[in-house]
Amino acid sequence: MILSRLSPLLKLGALRTLSRDTLLKLEPETAHLATISALRLGLAPRPDGPDAPELATEIAGLSLANPVGIAAGFDKNAEVARPLAEMGFGMVEIGTVTPRPQSGNPRPRLFRLPEAEGVINRMGFNNDGHAAIFERLKNNRVPAALGVNIGANKNSPDFVADYVLGVTRFAELADYLTVNISSPNTPGLRDLQTDEALRRLLGAVLSTRSKASVRVPVFLKLAPDLDEAALDAIAAVVAETDLDGLIVSNTTIGRDTVAGLAHSDETGGLSGRPLFALATRRLAQMRQRVGELPIIGVGGVHDAETAYAKFEAGANAIQLYSALVFGGVDLLDDIKSGLTERLRMAGHTSIAQCVGSRTDEWAAGTAN
Repeated sequence: MILSRLSPLLKLGALRTLSRDTLLKLEPETAHLATISALRLGLAPRPDGPDAPELATEIAGLSLANPVGIAAGFDKNAEVARPLAEMGFGMVEIGTVTPRPQSGNPRPRLFRLPEAEGVINRMGFNNDGHAAIFERLKNNRVPAALGVNIGANKNSPDFVADYVLGVTRFAELADYLTVNISSPNTPGLRDLQTDEALRRLLGAVLSTRSKASVRVPVFLKLAPDLDEAALDAIAAVVAETDLDGLIVSNTTIGRDTVAGLAHSDETGGLSGRPLFALATRRLAQMRQRVGELPIIGVGGVHDAETAYAKFEAGANAIQLYSALVFGGVDLLDDIKSGLTERLRMAGHTSIAQCVGSRTDEWAAGTAN
């Protein structure tokens, strides 16, 4: 159905036109599925040349051609990991993946807030499950760092056991794993961010990782709705482990930045431009607490300026997703070229040289 409605555009290979014009006229989830279909057909734009050398990045032992990744949620079922890498992302994170397939919440479950360039979703970890996604990935060479974002089934009697299964299944296939305990759309999941529950979870996950034939880096993805006492507790637990890094942050349940807009009262997590200030402040606050531990900054990146701000706040790499809904596929090249320009203007020879340069300002909420 989706391909037949869009066949003239797809035959022309006009993913840029498809992204910016036609897709915004479609129901949001239909538009997203159309984008996945176009990428599967090989219609992704390719970068004009290699990334600037200043963008080369090392994080948690991973060598990235550039520090800009696609966040989990875009390619839930690992259908287009390779095309996304070929578009020029330095990392591609698929999922969230649960042990058993699940359909997620009823539709509609994805809503645009165009005036704010925001998105609300209550997808509910809809995915094909471990077995199908493993088969899809096992012989698929992805020319970027491949992350697998693991989660728990909604009706699981033991969330921690589901994460252990995710590590067991994907530890020897992924370049890194993300333990996602911060989605607001699985009841009870965020409770795993409390200290005793988190201690149990990380203990089980990292013990399972130690039994694999390779040491895959493991990141923990946090919510932006945590207060500073909760950040203190998480940092204390993390310091007791050999966790490789954090991802800050997931979507927010807050609505202050979009109050009164159409769809702002929908339940679910808010992402996109309205999340930027909150997510970046939480990123900086965690950087203050965890020292040199690698952090991937996510939430509200929509241009080169906001991307650069994430690094100044303390990110070692960044991810985006929602901004593509409004900015189209050219956004990635625009951000990378803008980052390169800013680095050269500052006299930096690598992105690492600007990491954390304004952490205290962002943590205090005084950066602009």
